[in-house]
Amino acid sequence: MNFELTEEQLAIQEMALNFGEAEIAPHAARWEEEGTIPKELLRQVGELGFAGIYVSEEHGGSGLSRLDAALIFEALSRACPSVAAFISIHNMCAWMVDAYGSDEMRSQLLPSMCAYEKIASYCLSEPGSGSDAAALRTRAEDADNSWSLNGTKAFISGGGYSDLYLVMCRTGGEGPSGISAMIVEDGSQGLSFGAPEKKMGWRSQPTAQVQFDDCQIPKANLLGTEGEGFRYAMSGLDGGRLNISACSLGAAQKALEKSIVYTSERKAFGEPINKLQALQFKLADMEINLQASRSLLYKSAWKLDQKAPDASKFCAMAKRFVTDHCFDVANDALQLHGGYGYLEDYGIEKIVRDIRVHQILEGTNEIMRMVTARALISEYA
Repeated sequence: MNFELTEEQLAIQEMALNFGEAEIAPHAARWEEEGTIPKELLRQVGELGFAGIYVSEEHGGSGLSRLDAALIFEALSRACPSVAAFISIHNMCAWMVDAYGSDEMRSQLLPSMCAYEKIASYCLSEPGSGSDAAALRTRAEDADNSWSLNGTKAFISGGGYSDLYLVMCRTGGEGPSGISAMIVEDGSQGLSFGAPEKKMGWRSQPTAQVQFDDCQIPKANLLGTEGEGFRYAMSGLDGGRLNISACSLGAAQKALEKSIVYTSERKAFGEPINKLQALQFKLADMEINLQASRSLLYKSAWKLDQKAPDASKFCAMAKRFVTDHCFDVANDALQLHGGYGYLEDYGIEKIVRDIRVHQILEGTNEIMRMVTARALISEYA
C-alpha cells in the first residue's frame, strides 16, 4: 500500500496552493464583506482546469480523479473555504452533466462550464424537504414542447448569480422514482430569486431561494432519463461529500498552523504558551485528528475512483468524520488564540464560521450516520 502522492498530484496540489495564496487569500475578507465572488476569479479557475476537474477531457474537462479533486479543494480552502466550496458545487454539477447528459447537452454546456464561463448551481433542498430529499415538491408538468416547472428551492449557493441551475423536480408520482433532473438557464421565463440570505458563514457566496412559477424549460433540458433524477442527485453527492470534507480539512489545517505560530510567540508566565503541557496536548490532538481525517478522506476518494461497491458508505463516513473533527480543530484553534481568536484580524473566527455549515450540507452528519449504519447492516444481512 503506497501512501505517497505522485509527481503529477504534487504538482496539481502546489498549483492550487499557489493560486489560493496569490489570488484568493488576499481578497477573501473583502469578498465576504461584499457578499460575492468576482466572476473574473472564476474565469481564472477555469483557465487552471479547476472548473471541470473530473469531467472528461473530450468535453473540455481535466479528466482528473476524485483524489485529485480532494487535493485541489484541500489546497484552495486554506485560502478561503467559502470560495473553495463554491467551486466544488460547480464541479459537482459539471460532472453530473458529463455523466448523465445527452451528447447534445454535453457538447452545448460543458465547454463553457469547464471554462467557468457559465456558472452552475445545484438545486435539491426545499423549504419543506432538506434531509428528506425524496419528499421534494417542486414539479415539472409536460407542456407540449416544454416542461412547466413550479416550486421553490432553498439555500441555493449561487441563487441569482449563476447561469445554470441543475434542478431536481418531480415529474411522476411520490418517492424517489418520480424525480427527474433538469437544467434551467438564467433568464428563463418564470425563474426568479428570493432576497440574499444573511448567513453565519460562507458570506462570499451569494445564497438565495430559487423560485419557479410556470417556468418554461425546453424538453432537451431534461438531464438523462425521466425518473432517474434522485439517483443522479445521490451519485453527485458522493463526490460532493468528499469535496466538502476536503474544504474542512484544508481550512482546519490552516487554523492549526496559525495556532502553532501564535502559541510559539505568545508568552504567559514568563515563557511561550506552547511550553505548557496542556496546550501541547491540545496541539497534538489537533494534529492527530487532521491526519486521521486526511487518511479516511483519501481512502474514500480512492474508493469512489475505483467504483468500489462500498464507495457511498465511505463517502458518508468521511463526510461525518472529517467535517466534525475539522470543525473541532478550528474551534480549538480559536480557543488557543484566546481573545485574539475572536477578532477578525487573526482569521480564525472566519474559518470557524465558514466550516460550521459543512456538518449540515451535502447531507447532515446525522444522515451520514444513517447511511453508514444501513450500509453496514446490509453487508451482514
